[in-house]
This record gives sequence, C-alpha cells and structure tokens, in this order.
Amino acid sequence: MSPTVITKIILAMFLWAACFPLITAGLQYAPHLTFATMRAVLAGAALVGLAMILRRPFPRGWRTWVTLGVVGLGATSLGFLGMFHAAEFVSPGLATVIANTQPLLAAMLGVAWLGERLPRIGWIGLLVGFAGILVIALPQLLDEGQEGSAIGFAYIVLAAVGVTISNVAIKSIADKADGLFAMGLQLLIGSVPLAFAAFALEDQFDIQWNAVFTASLLGLALFGSALVYWIWFSVLEEVELNRAIVFSFLVPIFGLSIGALFFGERLSGAQFSGIALVILGIVFVNLKGARRAQG
Repeated sequence: MSPTVITKIILAMFLWAACFPLITAGLQYAPHLTFATMRAVLAGAALVGLAMILRRPFPRGWRTWVTLGVVGLGATSLGFLGMFHAAEFVSPGLATVIANTQPLLAAMLGVAWLGERLPRIGWIGLLVGFAGILVIALPQLLDEGQEGSAIGFAYIVLAAVGVTISNVAIKSIADKADGLFAMGLQLLIGSVPLAFAAFALEDQFDIQWNAVFTASLLGLALFGSALVYWIWFSVLEEVELNRAIVFSFLVPIFGLSIGALFFGERLSGAQFSGIALVILGIVFVNLKGARRAQG
C-alpha cells in the first residue's frame, strides 16, 4: 500500500469522524430527516456537477445502476437515517465508536461477494481491532442512567449495516464507473427515500438558518460526504476492501479525540488500551501486503 493511498485513507477516516459533531451541532436548528436530505442532495449535486464540468464518462449498464442503487440505499438512505437519529441519543464520541464496528462484517462480505482472501493473521487483526472497539465502548455502554443509549445504539447499527453493504457494492464497481459520477449519483439516489420521509413526517419551515447550521450543513455535504466518498472510491480502485476497511477502526480514535477536545468527554485508561488494540489490529491485517512483497 503506497504512502499516497494510506494518506487518502487516514484523511477519509478523519472526515468521517468529524461528521457526528457536525450533525450534533446542526440538529439544533433543523429536523433530522430534512437535514439529512439536504446534506445528501447538496453533496450529490456537487459531485455530479463537477463530473459534468470535467466531462467524465456517465455510468452505463444495468448492473452498474443496480449497484449504485444498492450503494445509495445503504450508505445514504440507511446510513444518514441512522447517523442523524443516533446523534439525538448518544454522545459524538460513543456514536462514532459504535458506528465503526463494521470492518469484520465487511471483510466477511468481501470474501463471499468479491472473492477476496484474507490470511489467518488478517482475521486475527480484525478480531483484535474489534476487541479494541469493544474495550473503548463498553464503559459508556454499561454506564447507569443511559436509557436513550439503547435507541441510539439501534440507529447506529442500522447505519453500520447500510454502510457495510454499500462498501462491498462500491468495491464491486470501482473499476467500472467514474468515481465522481458514481458517488454523486448514489447520494442523489439515496436522498429520494429520505426526502419522501422528510416531507411526510417533518415541517421544512422549522429550519433555523444561521451561521452554525449553514457551516454544519456545508461541512457535512462538501467534506463529510462529497469529498470523503470520492476519496474512498479512489482508494477502493487500488486496494482490496478488507485491507482498506480495517482503517475504519481509526475513526473511533479520531472521534474520541474530537469528543474530548470539543465536548468535554474524558478518555479512560480502558479506552487508551482499546486504542492500542485498534492500532495493533490494523497492523496485523496489513501484514498481508508485507508478506506478498517479500514473496
């Protein structure tokens, strides 16, 4: 894995970690589904518009469009629905932790759907990283008086499942479609169910347009959606999903750091131990690349 690819992956994980605090800030001034729909539409329009300006090839073939539909429903419809509702019930740091327990499932789907192979040391690394996530999250999950956490947990699991399926689908078309068009179109496709739900359940006039809401919306749409999905698509064009997805375990580290800096969350000794396990797990999974290079 080249330094450029690693840099892209780390940047993508940081941008995803920053989404929960931005969602929390913006939800004070807009209904959940309306906010999520605006994020998806703005991000999708930005990517599609840029693709048209650059005259990128438009996606062709029914298989590609079916896959884009799966990505849109998974990453955008279910992913945004889960993340925006979860932010009401759990803290940004904890939400980021739970949402990124998906690498193990994604690796399994990668083996079944994409035919990718992962050596024993790679599976051990995924399990070590997952153990690190559990160590990080367990103290807060078991904390007394967290009645809302169960609801928040359910919403985040919904988002994680959607994102996991979409990651496998993205990898399956990474060499068959232009990244700008593909990611822009999936965002627009995924925004449709969100828009119907928003119009049916919410009052769009409840939006309070101010500097905080505008900044959070633009940050989420342009950096936390458009830019990060384009970067992630370019990564999956070059790297196997199971080697790239393990870096999702870095998101909790960035998320907890953001929570500590801006939301007064405190890191415990157990969480530092979990962070160490996460880093060890990432190293184990990517030892596969070193083995191949030596061979």
